[in-house]
This record gives sequence, C-alpha cells and structure tokens, in this order.
Amino acid sequence: MRVLVSNHQLKNVGGSETFTYTLIEELIRLGIEVEYFTFHKGFVSDKIETQLKVKFKSHSSYDLVLANHNTTVDFLHRNGFTIQTCHGIFPKLEQPSNKADAYVAISQEVQNHLAEKDIPSILIHNSINVERFYPEKKINKKLERVLSLCHSVEANKFVKDACDKIGVHFQQAYKYHNPVWELEKIINQVDLVIGLGRSAYEAMACGRPVIVYDNRRYFESCGDGYVKDKLGFSLRNNCSGRFSLQKFTKESFEEELKKYNPTDNTFFREFAERELDVRLNVQKYFGFHNLLIRERKMAKRNMRIKKAKKIIGSKSFNQIAKFYNWLKK
Repeated sequence: MRVLVSNHQLKNVGGSETFTYTLIEELIRLGIEVEYFTFHKGFVSDKIETQLKVKFKSHSSYDLVLANHNTTVDFLHRNGFTIQTCHGIFPKLEQPSNKADAYVAISQEVQNHLAEKDIPSILIHNSINVERFYPEKKINKKLERVLSLCHSVEANKFVKDACDKIGVHFQQAYKYHNPVWELEKIINQVDLVIGLGRSAYEAMACGRPVIVYDNRRYFESCGDGYVKDKLGFSLRNNCSGRFSLQKFTKESFEEELKKYNPTDNTFFREFAERELDVRLNVQKYFGFHNLLIRERKMAKRNMRIKKAKKIIGSKSFNQIAKFYNWLKK
C-alpha cells in the first residue's frame, strides 16, 4: 500500500504539523510505503526526512491520501482516494474541500460543523504517540511546577501571575518565541500543564493533570479549567475550552491550580491510551477507507447490473444470472 500524508505547511511546529509527523511515524512502523507533501518545507519536514527517512511526494498516484487542510486536498485529490482530516471549525484551512472523497472530524464539535454543511464524517480523536509521550517521571504530591503551553503572551502572563500568587514555579514553552520539538521532556519535568487541544493531550499522555485554558487570537479568553471531572464533555470540543466557556479571574484561576491531585495522573494516562493512541487511530482510518472502497465497488456493481438489465431485459437477465450461478457451483 502506498500512502501520501499532506499538510499545508511543515515549516513551523504546530498541532497539525506534529499530527502529520505522528501519523507518518506510525505508518512507517506498520511497514507501509509513505511519502509526504507540503507547500512550505522547513523545521518539521526536515525532521520527517532526516529522522523518519521519508521522501517528499514522488509519485502521481497513491492508494490513499491522508490530507490536512483544504489547500492540499484541492491540489492532491486526483492522486488517490483522499480523506481530509478537519482539525477545527474556525480556521479557513480547516474548512472542508468538496474535492475530498471522505472526511474525518477530530471532535464532536467539528463533526457537527461538517454536518451543518451536509458533509458526513467519521469521528477519530487527535492522535498521540503514547510511547514517546509517557510518564517518564513521577509528579509531586504537592503542586510545585507548572508548564504553560498557551499561545499568547497575555495568557502566559495571566498564568504566571496566578502561579506566583500561590508560590509555585512557572515555566512556559511558547512556540512563537522558542519552539520546542522534544516537548515530552519538558512536560515530564512539571506537575501540571496548561493548554488547549493537542498540547493538553500530549500532557495527559505523560500522566500530567491538565487545566484547559488559553487566550488565542481567533477566540476569546476562556477554558474548561481543571478538566478531570469534565474531560468527556471537554473532549467534544477538542479540549478547546469552548465546552464550558468559563471566564477566569486571577483568583478563580488560582482555585483551579489548587484542584491539583497527584493521583489523577493515572486517570489522564489511561484516557490517552484509550482514546488518543495513534496505533489504534490509524487502524480506524484504514477501516474507514476499506469500508468506503467496498461501498464504492458495490455501487459500481449495482450500476452495471442496472445497465445490463436495461440492455437485455429483466427476465432474460435473471435467466442469465441464474445460469451463471449454476455454473459456479
């Protein structure tokens, strides 16, 4: 099987970029021939080529194209059966392309968004390499260190002020200033992580309790807070904070930090293994692809039968079919 994985840009570190890397990594583990495509090469594509030894697109046809972003779907859809994975509801790149053969939504929110456009999809949650992101180091019984993976200066300052107030060490991995590739090593140095989406999932895979919160340019400041008791609901919105849309003051955010419980580490790790493991999720992609190919073949077969009946007549066709089945016995 030959598979092409695409992403609009692989120049900088981001959610869909690390998703692309993780997907390719798993396809290689399965022994599948895989290549990648992007319009903008850079930091992540270099790692795909040097660490995973995967080449840039070199063929004109593939058995399956796993595409992120409508721009790559529009460019590649003639190269093979194309499944577009939609990662969000707001960004223009995440909107569905009408040239895809099928669609995957990474959250219930995204699936509902596609349904409103009369586009059916299957739900497969974000995928994490849980062997890379795992609890390498135990967390402390008392909250001592907090990591912010927030995407804005404002959010990081807000979190730092709250941490200073209750006397816990604050650190940040701000991707727009100093992007970190081996994020699992930093996560394993802290007790609790603050962020949204994939950042939250990678922390959970490392057995770290998570506060879902950020302040991003495309959506107002909000969060789901210390997410353990509402994780199933938060997941519906890709742990974006849009489930509860909770507004935080510095005082109320301090209370969220104080909810830290070191025994929650097992809960978060088991959730990641159950819902986010890329090994399980890639099999869902293949199962979806196989189902759609069978349905397509069945539709073509039924169409041929209808045409044959029109040409030779229903009665004669049934007699021929009966004779053919008798010969097969």
